[in-house]
Order: sequence, then structure tokens, then C-alpha cells
Amino acid sequence: MNRTTAPSGERLIDLCAIWDAGVSLSSAAWNGASCGVERRRLNEAKKVSRRMPLSPRISHPPRKQSLESSYIFYTLSQGGWEMLSSVQEVQLKQLEVTRPRGLGNRERGQVPRMARQPAPPWVHAAFLLCLLSLGGAIEIPMDPSIQNELTQPPTITKQSVKDHIVDPRDNILIECEAKGNPAPSFHWTRNSRFFNIAKDPRVSMRRRSGTLVIDFRSGGRPEEYEGEYQCFARNKFGTALSNRIRLQVSKSPLWPKENLDPVVVQEGAPLTLQCNPPPGLPSPVIFWMSSSMEPIAQDKRVSQGHNGDLYFSNVMLQDMQTDYSCNARFHFTHTIQQKNPFTLKVLTNHPYNDSSLRNHPDMYSARGVAERTPSFMYPQGTASSQMVLRGMDLLLECIASGVPTPDIAWYKKGGDLPSDKAKFENFNKALRITNVSEEDSGEYFCLASNKMGSIRHTISVRVKAAPYWLDEPKNLILAPGEDGRLVCRANGNPKPTVQWMVNGEPLQSAPPNPNREVAGDTIIFRDTQISSRAVYQCNTSNEHGYLLANAFVSVLDVPPRMLSPRNQLIRVILYNRTRLDCPFFGSPIPTLRWFKNGQGSNLDGGNYHVYENGSLEIKMIRKEDQGIYTCVATNILGKAENQVRLEVKDPTRIYRMPEDQVAKRGTTVQLECRVKHDPSLKLTVSWLKDDEPLYIGNRMKKEDDSLTIFGVAERDQGSYTCVASTELDQDLAKAYLTVLADQATPTNRLAALPKGRPDRPRDLELTDLAERSVRLTWIPGDDNNSPITDYVVQFEEDQFQPGVWHDHSKYPGSVNSAVLRLSPYVNYQFRVIAINEVGSSHPSLPSERYRTSGAPPESNPGDVKGEGTRKNNMEITWTPMNATSAFGPNLRYIVKWRRRETREAWNNVTVWGSRYVVGQTPVYVPYEIRVQAENDFGKGPEPESVIGYSGEDYPRAAPTEVKVRVMNSTAISLQWNRVYSDTVQGQLREYRAYYWRESSLLKNLWVSQKRQQASFSGDRLRGVVSRLFPYSNYKLEMVVVNGRGDGPRSETKEFTTPEGVPSAPRRFRVRQPNLETINLEWDHPEHPNGIMLGYTLKYVAFNGTKVGKQIVENFSSNQTKFTVQRTDPVSRYRFTLSARTQVGSGEAVTEESPAPPNEATPTAAYTNNQADIATQGWFIGLMCAIALLVLILLIVCFIKRSRGGKYPVREKKDVPLGPEDPKEEDGSFDYSDEDNKPLQGSQTSLDGTIKQQESDDSLVDYGEGGEGQFNEDGSFIGQYTVKKDKDETEGNESSEATSPVNAIYSLA
Repeated sequence: MNRTTAPSGERLIDLCAIWDAGVSLSSAAWNGASCGVERRRLNEAKKVSRRMPLSPRISHPPRKQSLESSYIFYTLSQGGWEMLSSVQEVQLKQLEVTRPRGLGNRERGQVPRMARQPAPPWVHAAFLLCLLSLGGAIEIPMDPSIQNELTQPPTITKQSVKDHIVDPRDNILIECEAKGNPAPSFHWTRNSRFFNIAKDPRVSMRRRSGTLVIDFRSGGRPEEYEGEYQCFARNKFGTALSNRIRLQVSKSPLWPKENLDPVVVQEGAPLTLQCNPPPGLPSPVIFWMSSSMEPIAQDKRVSQGHNGDLYFSNVMLQDMQTDYSCNARFHFTHTIQQKNPFTLKVLTNHPYNDSSLRNHPDMYSARGVAERTPSFMYPQGTASSQMVLRGMDLLLECIASGVPTPDIAWYKKGGDLPSDKAKFENFNKALRITNVSEEDSGEYFCLASNKMGSIRHTISVRVKAAPYWLDEPKNLILAPGEDGRLVCRANGNPKPTVQWMVNGEPLQSAPPNPNREVAGDTIIFRDTQISSRAVYQCNTSNEHGYLLANAFVSVLDVPPRMLSPRNQLIRVILYNRTRLDCPFFGSPIPTLRWFKNGQGSNLDGGNYHVYENGSLEIKMIRKEDQGIYTCVATNILGKAENQVRLEVKDPTRIYRMPEDQVAKRGTTVQLECRVKHDPSLKLTVSWLKDDEPLYIGNRMKKEDDSLTIFGVAERDQGSYTCVASTELDQDLAKAYLTVLADQATPTNRLAALPKGRPDRPRDLELTDLAERSVRLTWIPGDDNNSPITDYVVQFEEDQFQPGVWHDHSKYPGSVNSAVLRLSPYVNYQFRVIAINEVGSSHPSLPSERYRTSGAPPESNPGDVKGEGTRKNNMEITWTPMNATSAFGPNLRYIVKWRRRETREAWNNVTVWGSRYVVGQTPVYVPYEIRVQAENDFGKGPEPESVIGYSGEDYPRAAPTEVKVRVMNSTAISLQWNRVYSDTVQGQLREYRAYYWRESSLLKNLWVSQKRQQASFSGDRLRGVVSRLFPYSNYKLEMVVVNGRGDGPRSETKEFTTPEGVPSAPRRFRVRQPNLETINLEWDHPEHPNGIMLGYTLKYVAFNGTKVGKQIVENFSSNQTKFTVQRTDPVSRYRFTLSARTQVGSGEAVTEESPAPPNEATPTAAYTNNQADIATQGWFIGLMCAIALLVLILLIVCFIKRSRGGKYPVREKKDVPLGPEDPKEEDGSFDYSDEDNKPLQGSQTSLDGTIKQQESDDSLVDYGEGGEGQFNEDGSFIGQYTVKKDKDETEGNESSEATSPVNAIYSLA
């Protein structure tokens, strides 16, 4: 019996939220999440989850397109700046790094399921904001109130391709779309001059768009509009430019008329039929056909070249049986033009075209054709050159003549052809290399050969490159006074030049801006202001092309705004982990704090963890975590807050699970499944059979806590899974049903015999010995009354691991012979183990040995790594190959290495172990590494290169320009300049801040000066240090950390944290010496966090649900005692005490006065006053009232019994209650006089839910919850017992428990 639970996971939706400090965001990542399952139930949950997906719920926003099925979580990650050139590093050494703007990320988590409903508008706003940020640009939230306030320069969103070829039969459309706030206006240039659209009646611009439409319905020639177009999108904050769009009209000229004479050629001679198609735009597709439109059959003798010509390596007599016509298909006009056909006349010494000679092994000599050595028809000569652009396809072609027809082979000098990109075409006459890169340059040669000889042609390939991006400029959004930069870095061959423009004009002619500095491919902004907004263009170009990018600089000054709806309700399962999100927006970046129930200080530590992005994680949900959580976002312009109400629900658990059963055919089987769940959640119980949804037929009955199968048949055998699920979680339990067929008496008697493990197989024999296989046969041992289900074949070899047995293969129990696949050069020995349901047999005796012949290795060692163990070495390691992959004796490894990107010769060494150390290496440089297996039969395949690094040394430089900004009393923000890459001397792991508390601003307060650290992973330039002590002096140092350790420390920075709120008073004690007074005592807070002004005490009297008026008392800082005079002896008091500084009140502590003696057992605090209480008048009156009430109860019970009671039993058991029943008249109720009578007024649905008819009562309102309600036949037990909680062992009695008053009402 297996049991699986899939509780709801944590709830978290990742929206784009605010980063703590801002740089231009450069990257983002999507993260997915799904409902998790507990590890101990994983196998069952995986199967069920594929067929029973949890219903999605929108406590947080799902991705719009998958609202009905799943959630997508959006996580925004901070990307570091790319490394600068050496010149830029000098120019930017003193620059303060820019700060990321926009919305912060959210940590991953799991999402509970909630009811389906449409996503609110803010979901789409936040989703779109995050989506756009993935491209590197920060977008304004789509909330209308924010949209109307915040401005944005134009951004080009859609444009036509650079080379725009149009069909002359259609209207011309040149696209240009842009966005901005306010909406941009558009204008165009043509051939670098202003294009006046209003003067041309054929030209119009689409509304709210810059797209041009040129209409030729009223006449006109499209060719008149050819030229270079560029679109300008402008609003008052800047101008964005499109690419320069070259407009060309497609052309499909006619083929010139010509009369072609018959082509006379000697049989066996080469022939080229030239096509020479008319030039079209774009170039036409060429193919050859006969005049009767039959395609020309092509093979390695007759084929079409890339230029469209038809090549005959040698002409045969059958070639004159058809004519040859070149056809050109033009793309835009969808027309095919045919050239006048060629007619061949073949001169031959053998005038009869005997078809029997076509496949003759010596066809040419049989026809009297002289054999010739190969010669090249294309290209001519022995060498040629070709240039190709990076990223394009390289096509090399060699077509040769000769008799017999030559074969073509391709090679690259000094290396191998790139197997992942190279492919052969046109019967090996063409070599195509896709997506060419610089490493594909070099010399290639084709070799044409036949039995008469060979010839080769060398092609020198040069790879050039149009500009391509290394760092494309990204939109930059800053707060006033912040610094930033735009980087435009591209590469190409030749090296491209960079030109900056602002709002479409060259930067040199723009008005001077003292806050802007140009440093090559970088623009630096310092102390940006609102007036700095503009759109910058970077144009990088060389002779092969250009790239144009727009990036705007926007300065925002926005107070905090909350992006999520207010007062959300979040429901989670007890003991799960969850995260509460608070998406917000603001500039400068707001700080976020969390509070619970409006009290206490910022939540962090213990069971709570606050991430830098503001998400609050509760590590393990408890009942006391239920409440209202408030998030507060603050910046210098103001603050905003939102609340989330968290409800904690009990988990769903199957406490009585179905059990494995064995049943005879035709009997009845009942599988139990009793569930305990949170009563506020809707429970659904369903069943699976063999992990598929179970169809409930007429032989099955599904009830709330069981599944009954009548007349069990063989098809009912299998696994049955009970799935109990709510909106938030689910639980699974599985049992297996075995159905026994009717058997004769002797068989039944044998089945009752004890079962045991099978005996070992015996008499192993090897037959059909082959080079790579052998047949193994064995005789099964006794199964000991339990059929054998499987055989496991194991092998042992005596070279690498003698005496160690390994599993080879597994076979069904009905098999006793199998063909085993073997590896080369292994001295095998086999044994067999039998398995039944009881267990495994002892292994059989080993077979005789069989050694396979050797061969070169077919694989190489895996997990090849290169890592430095010292600063001047690199250790190359790999996983050694085992006996079945060695394939031969003397297995060894050829280790090769060389510096990456230096193209130097490979170093190599032969190693018999699994490691090799390369010495005298530079510090932390990349190496290409290859490890190839070799044995006495040969080498393994050519290995792939692995990149490794030599050892690291300690960093040589410390971060500079370290700046500390105090954010609040417990947190600071840090900002620093990055170190140069060559000073890191390894992989940059993190920047680390060491800080310590030097002293407190409070006199005579001892502080610990223990050093603490905060790590900032990756190439970050800012971070936050939190959990500091308020009102203290601190010192801080920064270091760079690589894999070797810390670098030198920066200069020491000193800072002081401001005053904060104190911690809670310690040891708050409430004592009640008598019924008139209550004494309060407390100790000073452990952490004053400032100058203590005093204490605030709030207390209120309460009696049950009645609460009195709250009283507030303020005390001086040196008072630690207070006495409260009670106004009445019955009420209890609730006291809340907090300390306060100038900042405000700190965390409060709450205590209650002891319960009066009539509510609880007297405590030791007032046991000495028992005699006084017994003599009080109120106590004597209370006791008299209780005695009188008991006397009345006894009298009423006696009267009822003497009258026989009002418990009428129905004469007809199956008649439901009607409106005329006595219950309506005197308040009495019926009970069933039979245990197996079902409860009326309710029925059970097939999905496990209880469908109510006319009563709101459910079955769980009666009896012992889910337990004890039904007999084995489904009858109801204890129908009208007192209602209690489901789990009686918890000891929590229901509010419906009997009392004297309830008894009087029920009997009266």
C-alpha cells in the first residue's frame, strides 16, 4: 500500500518590482513554477499530476495566455556591465556607476490553486512591464493613473527591412511604428532629403502611425518611388530614427529571343549548356526541363551548377534523346520563363544505343569511348578565392569532367571540416557551410578522381563581417541627480566606426551639455536632470553594412505607487512555506518594509526573511502566522502601503487508506478512503485505476469514504488510487487489487502452501559465439510456490575490476535463453539470478569465460575538466573508461592542450591515469583541452574541445570610490567602482563588505566588535547591508573575492546609523496577589536603539466577548513597575507594553491577567485566598443558582420519562420527513430504528462531493466526523450523535457540545 501527498506549494507570483539601486537593466530570465509534492510521495504524485492538473487560481497574476492551465513566474535578474576597453577603463575610472531603474524581481516559489476568474488590469500592467524589461528597456506601468503622469521619449517598435523589395502589381507599404508619451508624430526623408507627403496625392500615412502607403490604383509607375527612406518619430522629449530602408521594385525581365543551333559533341567529351538568365530582382530560381516539361534527370555525371549552367562530365549517346531548356522562376510575379531548348547531336563510334550497356562495368570501353583523367569544368584552373560574410552560408563548388565520371571529395588544409555545419550537395560537387564564422576561413580543396588519376583545386576562403553587436545600447531611466552611461560596442571586419547622434542630429552639432561626456563608444551622464531627456542614436558601419540603434535617456521623479490590488486574501496550507509579494513602482527606488497586524518593527529574522526586492518569505506557516501583513514603500517623495490578509488552512490528509486486497472472481470488494480536511475548503474525492481516471460503471458504487466493486472480474485487477483534493492541496493513497480466477481443488490446496524465494538457476551454457554477442542458456530452479517474474544476468571481467559483478540485462521470467550484446576485448563470465514476489535467489554458479576480440575505442572519457590547483598550473582530470569501453589492451589517454584563441600548436602527452598537471601556466587564462582514448588497436574518435582555466591568484586591487548612504536605522546602501579585469586574476565571485560595530552612541553600553560580512555575487556595483544596530558607529571595508580568496582591502569607511525604535521590554510579568490589584513588572529592552524616552502601557478589561475601554499610561524611562486597581473581580485584563524613543514606539509585548477561579484552576499566585473567595457573597449566590438549575433539569427529565417522551418511530422506514411530521409541531426529531438505514436528504455524487438537497446539513455535522459513519455495507452509524470535531484525538470539542441549557431546549 502506497500513499502520496501533493500539498499546495508556496504561493508566489513574480512581478517586475523595484531593484534596490539602479542601473540600466540588461537581462532577465523566465522561471517556471508548479505545485510541488512531498519527496516521500513523489512517484505517485508524478503519475497523477499528469492526468489531474490542479486548477489554477489567481491570488497573483498568471501569464495571460495560460490563465486556464498554469502559471508563469517572471523573475528579473540584474546583469553586470560588459568589460570596457583599456582606453575606456582609464576614462571611466572615476565614474560613479549608474543605477538600475524600474521594477524589482521576485523570488521563485510555488503557487496554490485558486478559483478561475479573469485577471485584473493591474496583472496585465505588471506583466507587460516585466515582459518589456526583458528586452533591456524599462517600460512605464500600464496603470492609467501612472500613464497619464509619466512621460516617455519615442521608441521605434516596428519597421520595414533594410532591403525592401516590393511587388510592382501591389501598393507599396513602408512600415514605421513607434510609441511614447505623449504619442509621437512622424515624418520621412527620401534619399536624405525631406519627403513632403502632402504634395503627392498617391502617398498617405496611416492614422496614429508612421507607415507610408503609396497607392497605384489611379495609375503611376512604382519605379519612380525607388530610393532610400528613413522614418523619424518625434515628441517633445526626443526623436527616434528607423533604419535606412532601401526601396526597390521587383523585376522579372523577359528572356531575349535567340535561335540556337544544335550542339554537336563527341561521345565521352565534356559539355556545358549555359543558361545566362536575365537579371531579376531578386535573382530567379533556375531549373532545367525538356520542351515537353519533363525534368532533366541529374546524377553525378549530369548536374546543374550553382550558376544555373548544366554540366555533362561526359556525354553519352542517350543524352540526345531529349532536348534541354533552361527555366527561370521569379519570386514576386510567380512566373516561369523558358529559354529556347538546346538540341544535342552526339557523334559516336557505336551508333546503336544498346540499353544493356548502361550498367556494364566497363560501359565506356564497350562503346569505344576513350578513358580520360579528370579536369575541372568549374572553377577553372588549380586555385581560386572566395569571400563570404560572417553569419552567411559558404558555398564551394567543384565540377569535373573525365571518363569514367570522377568522384569529388572535400578537405580543409590544417584541420577538419566543421561536421556540425558542413553538408555536401549536388552529388558531392558542392560543399555548404552554414552560419560561417571567422574560424571557417582558410584553404579548402576539392579532389576529383577516377581510375585514370586525380586532380585538385584549392579555394582560399576569406571571412569578412558586417557590424554585429557586442553591447547594444539600452534605454536608460534614472532619477534626478543620478549617473549613468550608454554603451554602443560592435565588431566587424573591417573594424566598424561608431557615430553618435542625439534626436537624429550628429552629436557634434547638438547643443553642449556639461552633464554629458563622450568616450569613444560610451556616453557618460553625470548628475542627470529632467532637461537631460533625449533619444540617442548609435550608428556603427563598415563597407559591408551598418547597425542603427535608438536608446532614450529618461529622468523620472515619482513617489511610490502600489501596483497590486488592495487587501488581497491569501490562503495557504499549514506548515508550508510561502512568500508575500508587494509589487510597487517609484523613482528614486523606494525601500520596502513589512509589518504584521499594524504592530512591531520591520519583519525580518527567525521564521521571516525579507529579500532585497521586498518579497516577504515565511519559511514555515503556523497558525499564529495568520493575520494582516502591511507592506510600506518609501522614498524621498513619499510613501505608499498595501495590506495582505493571510489565512492558514489545515492540510488534507487520508487517515484511513485503501489496502491491498486479493479477491476471487465474482465477489464484492470495498476500498476505504477516509479523509480529514479543512472544513472551509471544498473537498473532492476521485479514483484512478492504473493511474488513469476510473469510469464508474453500474458494477461500482462510489461513496464519500469508499469505493465498492460488485462482481469482481479479471479486468478489475490493477492499482486503485484515491485522490482527495481541495482548492489548495491534495493527498493520494494507492492499493493493488488482485483477482483470482476459479481454480480446481488441488490448485487451491497448492496455493495455500508457503511461498519462498526461488532456487538458483543452474547449468549455464554459452552457445552461438560471435565477435560481439553470445547466447546464454540456463535451467530455472524451483520457484517455491511463487512464479518467477524476472531473471537478471550479471557479468564479471578479470582485467579492471576482477571479482566485481555488474548487471548486464534483465529478462522476463518466461525466458531461459538470451542473446547478450558484448563489448570488445572483455574476458566475460556470467551468472543469473531469479526473482519472484518473495525475493531474489542466490546467484547461479558462473559460466565459463569468453573473451571478445579487441578494437579501437568508440568513445572518449567523459567529464573532462581543467582547473588550477595553484596559481601557476592547470590540473586536467577526466572520468576513466571502464572495462566495457576500453575495447583493447593498454588503455591510455592522449591529453592535448593549448591557449585558447592563440591558434598555437597543440601540446600533448600520453597518460595512463585519470589526471595530468600542466605546469608553468600564466594566471587564469583559458585553455582548449582534449582527451582522446587509445589502446593497442588504435585511437578513439576525435574528441571535442573543453575549455579549462589555469590557476587563480589573489586579486591585486580593491574596489575604489566606495560610497556609503544610510537608508534607515538598520540598513545602508553601498556603491563602488569595479576593478579592472586583469587585477582580478581569476573568476570574479563576488564583492564583499566587512563591517563591524565600533561603538554605540549611548554611553556605557558595551558592544561586540565582531566583524561581519555581506556578499554581493557577480559583477555588481552596488548592494545593501541590512540588520545593523541603530544609533551606532560602524566601520566598513570592501574587498574583491575570486576562487582563491580575498584581495586587498579598500580604505576604511565610517558611518553612523540613526536612532531607531527600541526592542520589546524584557521579562514582562503580570502578578495578581488578590482580587483588587494587579502588579506589573518589566526589565529594560535589550537593545534601546536610541535614547529611551519612556514606556507606553495599554490595557483593557474583557469578559468573554465583551471588551471595555482601552486605557493608556505613559511612564518615564526609569520606571519598571506599575499597579492596576481592578474595577470588578470578574473581568480579566490584557496588557500591551512598549518602549519608545524619539523615532517612535518599538515592538510591543502582550500579557493577560490570570483567569478568575470560576474560569480556570486557581494558580499558585492566589491559592492562599481560597478561604476568602468561599466566603464572598457573589460566590455563594453563584453556587445557589447552579444548584437550582440542576434541580429544574432533573424535574424536567423525570416528567419526560413518565410521559414516554416524544420519540415517535415511523412505521414506514423509507418515508422521508414531510411538512406534517411532528417535528414541525413540538420540536422533537425522529431517529432510525435500523442501523443500515441511509441518511435521508443527502446523496453522494460521483466526484466525491456531498450534494445537498433541501438541508444545509452535511454528513460531517453528525457522528464522529469522517470516522465511524458507515458500516461495511454503507449504512450510517450514530446518525444523531452530538457533533464533534473530526479528529477526536485532538481533544477539541465542538461548540455543539451538550449543556444543561441545550438539554432543556431539546426536551421541552
